[in-house]
Amino acid sequence: MKKIDSFCLFVATGFGTGYSPWASGTVGTLPGVAITLLLVPLSLPFQLLIVLALIVGSIPICDRAERLLGTKDDGRIVADEMVTFPLCMLGLTAAPLWMWTIAFLNHRVLDILKPAPARQIQELKGGLGIVADDVVSSLYCLGLNHLIFWTFSHFITR
Repeated sequence: MKKIDSFCLFVATGFGTGYSPWASGTVGTLPGVAITLLLVPLSLPFQLLIVLALIVGSIPICDRAERLLGTKDDGRIVADEMVTFPLCMLGLTAAPLWMWTIAFLNHRVLDILKPAPARQIQELKGGLGIVADDVVSSLYCLGLNHLIFWTFSHFITR
């Protein structure tokens, strides 16, 4: 196996978390939490730029990993979950731990439910199909997370 193939598999499997025997997508989101923690000190525009770069960069990596593993959207490929958790937290990285926990749960639930049009987008071929449906689900999640945070913050501080 070429080094680039090994690299793609390593990243696409969430640095190995995608090989978890249970709930690989959930375990595979954990490196995304670490990435999001690294974004905390950055301004929102820089966070957005990094998140977009991670998403775009993950598409060819997931595409290559899918070909190497030989299965469409193989369950071991979790880079999509890993790079979209930071998207769910844009503008919320300074939020308290309870919000991070809710955001993590929302991310997983919406990734599993795949609200329209995420489910249809999942049918796209290769890395684009692997990543794009999670991006759509994560945009729903981002809105929901902001609504929850605003609601709780608004009523708790009064």
